[in-house]
Amino acid sequence: MAAYILRRLWQMIPTILGVVLLVFFLFKYFGGDPAEILGGLNATPEQIAAIRQQLGLDKPVWVQLGLYLQSVATFDWGKSWATNEAVSHLFSSRLPATLTVMLPILVLEVIVALPVAMWVSYRRGSLADRTLMVVTTIALSISFLVYIIVGQYVFGFQLGWFPVQGWSDSTWTNLTTYVPLPVLLAVFVALAPYTRLYRTFFLDELGQDYVRTARAKGMTEGRVMFSHVLRNAMIPILTNVGLALPGVFVGSFLIEVFFSIPGLGREILLAVNRSDYPVIQAIAVYLAALTMVINLIVDVLFKLVDPRVVLK
Repeated sequence: MAAYILRRLWQMIPTILGVVLLVFFLFKYFGGDPAEILGGLNATPEQIAAIRQQLGLDKPVWVQLGLYLQSVATFDWGKSWATNEAVSHLFSSRLPATLTVMLPILVLEVIVALPVAMWVSYRRGSLADRTLMVVTTIALSISFLVYIIVGQYVFGFQLGWFPVQGWSDSTWTNLTTYVPLPVLLAVFVALAPYTRLYRTFFLDELGQDYVRTARAKGMTEGRVMFSHVLRNAMIPILTNVGLALPGVFVGSFLIEVFFSIPGLGREILLAVNRSDYPVIQAIAVYLAALTMVINLIVDVLFKLVDPRVVLK
């Protein structure tokens, strides 16, 4: 396994390099002139030329690429054009708020959806199964924005159970006061697709020959479901969780905007609206690297969950 991990880490280097080059040339030739964006509509040609010189945009492309590669290697992305805040500090200060909200959402989504999906898959075709499929279909057809607006109105304004907006410097205060409502709404929305997806995984396993063999041997249904079906279904479930993990670090734009959470997701949205290239470039490279690392971790977990998996 160690050799496999080292080989995968080595393979990440050209992939990261390709992402860095792609980001650089996309912003260089298709993202507009940063000097004109910073200067504004009323900037004179002399002011735009001065900004271009200050940013190093008057240098040859290969020099600009070298400086960009140096910034990537040293994790020094410079400062945000909009706030003049160091990009590294921006990430480190915004990421805790995003994780405080998104990690409970991801954990609760999986913990709640798994037993529900296992139960309805075992009772396939029953009234409970058909009812749940109808409910999840209706839930999927409603926009998340509707859930946020209705949830804030009912639980925040009418019942007064939770504050609609706010944030503090205390993690415990955030978890007990400001996080419950967005987490409740996000988990409620995510249960529909996750339950349907996990139900499909369990149904695929329930139709396999090893399930009929286990039942023929006299095993209880609980042992069949938890010791055999769940273990084999964990491969696609881990894949789905691995795909969702990068989004945890980026955050949900709607949640952070409508609940005034100073997280990374809202900061990225503001950076896009402001054409804040240093922030956008940094998050693009970081997200690519994070996705590759998470894929590696998920592949290793495959081996731990099912020893029959061969890592090549």
